[in-house]
Amino acid sequence: MSGLGGLNKSPQGLVLGLVQLKLPVVDTPVQLKLQTQVICDMVDKARRNMSTMDLVVFPEYSLHGLSMNTAKDLMVSLDGAEVAAFKAACVRNKIWGCFSIMEFNPKGNPYNSGLIIDDQGQIQLYYRKLHPWIPVEPWEPGNLGVPVCIGPKGAKLGLIICHDGMFPEMAREASYKGAEIIIRTAGYTAPIRHAWSITNQSNAFQNLAITASVCMCGSDGTFDSMGEGMFCNFDGTVMVQGGGRADEIITSELRPDLVREARALWGVENNIYQLYHRGYVAVKGGAQDCPYSFMKDMVNGTYQLPWDESIVVRDGTTCGFAPPTRSYAGEEINPFMS
Repeated sequence: MSGLGGLNKSPQGLVLGLVQLKLPVVDTPVQLKLQTQVICDMVDKARRNMSTMDLVVFPEYSLHGLSMNTAKDLMVSLDGAEVAAFKAACVRNKIWGCFSIMEFNPKGNPYNSGLIIDDQGQIQLYYRKLHPWIPVEPWEPGNLGVPVCIGPKGAKLGLIICHDGMFPEMAREASYKGAEIIIRTAGYTAPIRHAWSITNQSNAFQNLAITASVCMCGSDGTFDSMGEGMFCNFDGTVMVQGGGRADEIITSELRPDLVREARALWGVENNIYQLYHRGYVAVKGGAQDCPYSFMKDMVNGTYQLPWDESIVVRDGTTCGFAPPTRSYAGEEINPFMS
């Protein structure tokens, strides 16, 4: 199915590369500039590595490392030098790229953002991480929803970031909006290895989608990221899986046309359709209600777990962050999505 990692590319195939980038240390603007160049050089490597590659994906934290430093002079803007360099690298190599930035937020803590840039240097997808890895991460919760874009070969792409993938609702939302390939970028370390694997597989199977997921790799002297790029087919099977070698690019040919075929023709286990058409053998069109209390309560603003009073960790103080004083401002309009 993987076409020998994309070496044998079919007319319907899309070749994607996952970069297990070495975990950097970025504490100064000079280091930020140097790491920007490291990423651009790796885009060059991706093109040299495989002439058939359509899209190269960099992990979360590939630009900033895992320090969680929120200093203003380290933060990135969409019109800044770092994003301009990524755009130029995509144009130079005639390749699409998926990049991670920690984005300056004038209203509060920075955003953990992801970009998909096309081979003409245009941003096609802009996403802010909805579920920061609390209590460890200080990032502002995302407020642009879960966007989807049309990528190479007409494939519909979604992007979720790290901890997002632990919530089944995230992959479901991307698929509901049409995503055939769900990219998941991460900075995870070894204790998350098992959960990483099973959620990448379940996110694929539950939504009849392909998942393409990659972590940072190696050590920065403090943290150890695990690499382990993974491609999972829409039936949940692992097509290609990387290990722990830093700067290795894991590749696979993906077939979004077969995703479309399965979504159209599968009866058994077409779960994303059957979610809203329960028991269509017994009742015409299936039941089309919402039987889930948690969904209703979220919409009504009354979501509360039965064991809520026993939950101890409710802010970032255990990880050295002061309790927040601002309330969430709500969703914004994504400037790159129609």
